Amino acid sequence: MATQHIGKKTACVVGGSGFVASLLVKLLLEKGYAVNTTVRNPENQKKISHLIALQDLGDLKIFGADLTDGGSFDAPIAGCDLVFHLATPVNFASEDPENDMIKPAILGVHNVLKACVKAKAVKRVILTSSAAAVSINELNGTDLVMDESHWTDVEFLSTAKPPTWGYPASKTLAEKAAWKFAEENNIDLITVIPTLMAGPPLTPDIPSSVGLAMSLITGNEFLINALKGMQMLSGSISIAHVEDVCRAQIFVAEKESASGRYICCAANTSVPELAKFLNKRYPQYQVPTDFGGFPSKAKLTLSSEKLIKEGFSFKYGIEDVYDQSVDYFKAKGLLKN
Repeated sequence: MATQHIGKKTACVVGGSGFVASLLVKLLLEKGYAVNTTVRNPENQKKISHLIALQDLGDLKIFGADLTDGGSFDAPIAGCDLVFHLATPVNFASEDPENDMIKPAILGVHNVLKACVKAKAVKRVILTSSAAAVSINELNGTDLVMDESHWTDVEFLSTAKPPTWGYPASKTLAEKAAWKFAEENNIDLITVIPTLMAGPPLTPDIPSSVGLAMSLITGNEFLINALKGMQMLSGSISIAHVEDVCRAQIFVAEKESASGRYICCAANTSVPELAKFLNKRYPQYQVPTDFGGFPSKAKLTLSSEKLIKEGFSFKYGIEDVYDQSVDYFKAKGLLKN
């Protein structure tokens, strides 16, 4: 069945300068949408140079807006049929996650959704959540399957306070706040739940998720430890290509029968399994494969079955994700051939 376009094609992308959002803007313009996008500081030409370049592709307007400033979303959202909310505060080094990430994430969701209610024309809102809002729990085992019915255990996070706990807590609480507000205000909300994303970015800087995904190849010890921490906390190393995540967002936005949450994950693995795969595929980088007693098997897998049953098909597997990321790092001069 062909996907249905909902009304005329005008979309707002909140948080447009980021890794995922800037590619989403590009794909929407290529599909013929008029796009409004928001950035924190439209005066910072260097930071938004990649968005300015996209204006050659079609009707793209760039607005200044801040998650903590309610009224700032009224103008960019006015007249839009679809709203994609991707902006989220991220500060992994924060000493005060409650005030640096959790409160502004929830406030941001409320401010964007309030602007959608005010705008009246908005047919559907697509919120980008995170696998960090699904898979973190105290369950034991190695064959657990996580789907859209699962939620991260925020009580465990806020009690145990593992490293970087503020980010998964903020993503979980912000998504729950979005669902509650949407229900109370009759908003057609869909959430897309991506895993760790890689692939070539449009952004001038290397996105942190790409650096993390590439750490076993670059040998960055700090990021390798972060990758191990990710497996220990979230239960797996689950990966998707950034373009597939953007395609999934547009797919559920346009598909009338879509509803609820959708996990977007191309591959589930563990740090040792991923290292073996990379060592074999790119022998020239001598990826280490000995991790001592570190768990070689992931605790869980994240299932994209719901998204696939809806009719979505992934364009890229883990081989493509890494081939393209390696090429990007080479082009940046960060890897030898």
